[in-house]
Amino acid sequence: MSTILLVDDDPNMLRALERALRQLLPPAQLRIEAYADPQTALERACLSEYDLVISDYRMPHMNGSAMLRALQTLAPDTVRIMLSASTDFNTAMSAINDAHVFRFITKPWQPDELAAAVREALQQRAALLAERAGQPPPTPQEREARRLEQEEPGILHVKRAPDGSIIL
Repeated sequence: MSTILLVDDDPNMLRALERALRQLLPPAQLRIEAYADPQTALERACLSEYDLVISDYRMPHMNGSAMLRALQTLAPDTVRIMLSASTDFNTAMSAINDAHVFRFITKPWQPDELAAAVREALQQRAALLAERAGQPPPTPQEREARRLEQEEPGILHVKRAPDGSIIL
């Protein structure tokens, strides 16, 4: 199961992100928590582990870069993505250099771009956890097989008759 934390001060943006993610991953394999306040999100991150955090940049009381920097201290293995309506170079550089974000995506996002970034981020997280467990990272074929299995559970399981023929 993938656990994703969404942080944005705009409730409409949180709902749109959640809808986009629910279209990307099967509901049984996805847990999403959404917070409009970055401080509340950080408090929750102290109690729960997340695979991925997607945060807005411009929020009152704490910008996304500061929030993700704090999160990096709390949960260094959590992959971080920054969303921003700003195309300011310094905003992007702050997110990348200070908060070590995996991807910086501009708003409004392109659905394919968001989907690719989330898939890659979750693969990054899986590889990191496997590395920590002393396992080799999954091959591209293994990652693709997992992706297919997530989209269509059971697709990789082939039923065979005793003579080796495939049962449809």
